Amino acid sequence: MGNSSAHETDGGRRPQQQIPVVVLAGFLGSGKTTLLNHLLHRSAGSRIGAIVNDFGAIEIDALAVAGALGDSTVSLGNGCLCCAVDAGELDVYLGKLAAPETGVDVIVIEASGLAEPQELVRMVLASEHPGIVYGGLVEVVDAAEFDDTRARHPEIDRHLALADLVVVNKLDRTAAPERVLTLVGSLTDRAAVVPATYGRVDPEFLFDCRPSEERIGQLSFDDLHDHGDDHDTNGHAGHLHTGYDSLSFASDVPLDPRRLMRFLDSRPEGLYRIKGHVDLGPNDPRNRYTMHAVGRFLRFYPEPWAPADERRTQLVLIGSGIDTEALGRELKGCESDAPHADEHGMWGVLRYVQGSEDEPDPEPCGG
Repeated sequence: MGNSSAHETDGGRRPQQQIPVVVLAGFLGSGKTTLLNHLLHRSAGSRIGAIVNDFGAIEIDALAVAGALGDSTVSLGNGCLCCAVDAGELDVYLGKLAAPETGVDVIVIEASGLAEPQELVRMVLASEHPGIVYGGLVEVVDAAEFDDTRARHPEIDRHLALADLVVVNKLDRTAAPERVLTLVGSLTDRAAVVPATYGRVDPEFLFDCRPSEERIGQLSFDDLHDHGDDHDTNGHAGHLHTGYDSLSFASDVPLDPRRLMRFLDSRPEGLYRIKGHVDLGPNDPRNRYTMHAVGRFLRFYPEPWAPADERRTQLVLIGSGIDTEALGRELKGCESDAPHADEHGMWGVLRYVQGSEDEPDPEPCGG
C-alpha cells in the first residue's frame, strides 16, 4: 500500500500540512498584481508567500500584511520566470518560503505577462520539496480587452484550456459581461469561471484561511468550510461570496473506493476544490484518506486512525456554478456498508497516493 512518507509527520501519526503553491498567470494588464494585492489584504490571518518577477509592482504595505518582507517574498527581478529558472532552482525559492520558521500558509507565484503557464505548472508538479503541493493554475483575463487580447495573443485559448480557475476581471468595464463570461467558459476544460471587478476574489476559493480567532486543539470540520463575513471590513463579503458555491458532505457509512473514483473522474465543470478526509471502511481499516483536489489535480494521503477518531467521511467541495444538490446525491451514492473489502477496489485510489509506485506522472491534467 502507498504511504505519505514524502513529508514529515506529527508525532508519527498525522502528516504535516503541505503548503499549496498557486500559479497566478495572465497577460499584461489583466489584473494579476491587483488580485494578489487583494489576497494579501484579505488573507484573514493567513500568511502568503509570493514569488514575483517585479518586486516594485507589489505594494509594500500589502506585503507587510502577509509578514516580514524578507521572509515572505522572493523577487526574481526582471525576466520571465519560466525561462529564468529550472525546476531545481524553483525548488530553492519554494524551500525558502516553505521553511517552518516563515509561517507561510500559501505560496503564490505571480508569473510575468509573457510567461508560459504550462511550463510553470510542470515545474511546480515536478518539485521534489516535500512541504509543498500544487494549488492550481489561476488565469486572469481582462474582460474589457478580451477580444483584442485574443486577436493579439491567440495562445490565450490554450492557456484557458489549462487553467483550474479563470478570473474574468474588469467586468464592470465591458458592455457585454455575459457574452464574455460565456465565451471564456467555452474555452476552458471544466475550469471554474469566476467574475470579478478590481481583482476581488474571495481568498477561501483559493486556499484555507486561518481561523480569525485562536482555537485550542485540532481544526474542526466546521472550520474547514466556515467562511463567514466577519473578516471582511469593507462590506464586500456578500459580493465576494457570490462568486462560488460550496457543499459540505459528511457520512458515517464508508465510501466504496471504486464508486468514489468514478465520481472524481467525472467531476463536473466548475468544481474547483475538494478537501477533507474519507473513510474507506474494510478496504483499508487502518487509515483514513485525506483528499486534496484542485482542478484536475488529485492526491490522497493515508493517515492512521487514532483510537479516539470518529470514523466518518467529511468533505468540502467548492466551485462556481456547481449543482451542490446533485453532487451531494452522487457522493451519497458512493456509500457502501459491505462488510468485506473489494480485492482490487483500492487500486484507483492508490494511484493518487504520493510515493505510490503507480502514481500518475505529474501532468497538469493528471486527475
